[in-house]
Amino acid sequence: MSKSNIKSLSRLALIKVVADRIKAVNAGSTEPVRDLYDYTPNRLARELHPHVQHLVVKEIVEHGPDCKSILLAPDGEAGTKALAWFEAGQYLVVNLEIDGKRFSRPYSIASSPRDTLDGVYRLTVKRVQDGVVSNYILDHLAVGSKVVASAPLGDFTYQPLRDAHTVVGIAGGSGITPFRSLARAIAQGDEDCRLVLLYGTRTLKDAVFADEIAELGRQNPAIKLVNVLSEEDKEGCEHGFISADLIAKYAPKAEPYSVFMCGPQALYNFADKEIAKIGLKRKYVRHELFGEYFHPERNPEYKGDIAGRYTVTVRMDGATHTLTCPADTTLLRAMEAAGLNPPSDCRSGRCGWCHAQLLAGEVFIPPEVDGRRLADKDFGYIHPCCSFP
Repeated sequence: MSKSNIKSLSRLALIKVVADRIKAVNAGSTEPVRDLYDYTPNRLARELHPHVQHLVVKEIVEHGPDCKSILLAPDGEAGTKALAWFEAGQYLVVNLEIDGKRFSRPYSIASSPRDTLDGVYRLTVKRVQDGVVSNYILDHLAVGSKVVASAPLGDFTYQPLRDAHTVVGIAGGSGITPFRSLARAIAQGDEDCRLVLLYGTRTLKDAVFADEIAELGRQNPAIKLVNVLSEEDKEGCEHGFISADLIAKYAPKAEPYSVFMCGPQALYNFADKEIAKIGLKRKYVRHELFGEYFHPERNPEYKGDIAGRYTVTVRMDGATHTLTCPADTTLLRAMEAAGLNPPSDCRSGRCGWCHAQLLAGEVFIPPEVDGRRLADKDFGYIHPCCSFP
């Protein structure tokens, strides 16, 4: 505003503005302001991205003595009327109370996104040695059991602006679950990509969903399954491990392709070395969450005493707690074992939900699961889910 315009302003006019505003306020409705969550955009956002979902076990499908699919439906009595939509490849964080302690674990969604319209999530769980939550789910959940879960999370999803049209999937063990979701989404026309799935298991009987995905492939040329068996020879299957040569054998020859991998830590360690031989651009290589990191002493960069036990002081929610943490246990697991309820989602060093500041002492963070930002490292922040004392 120019000086001449400022000089032309009337003091009386400015005073009148205040009086007019007071008059307008006094003439306003005395009805309470609507709750912000009652507005349609906010209500829709809450339904699409709920903070928590209350679910109930609808059905259990057994794939063997140590593997089951848990079909979850919305628990209307607890307030969840419909399931949140997701993208193929995402996961849920399941929260359970076991022996008076709270635990949370991420599980990839094995159903297709379209199945949410029918009110079903499918989580496929395999027994894990010393796996508190997985083993509890297999041994104790039954039809009618109540489960509390997060909204769908994760970025292990197909993105056409980033990924090549052909996805070479590398799956090991229960790492098949996000690829089942993707294969079904392709078959239903909800994802526009081609999937070549290399599925590594010990024997063919260990290959959960192999028959189903193979049948999808017979019906849809955009889906191809290759079983890779390490401990038996079977006609129509590859034998050995998922090597660079095997990837090159089934990958497109004249166009770029992306590699998506999901499985145990050992699979990643091996497959990353093989993919390096191929020379793919970094943007074409995608990893799903490691899952929890075990045996830090096997990492060549580990310099600690694996037999040691350390005293850890935790300041959380305004209280101070002192606990003991073995050298081979993450700080997060030690806090949970002590009865604390620290925030966590991915348990793999990526999401940052357990983000905490290290005030004193040292920790070992395996480089392959160190998902901290550079600023976090500079200011002493860690992810307790993958930090060992």
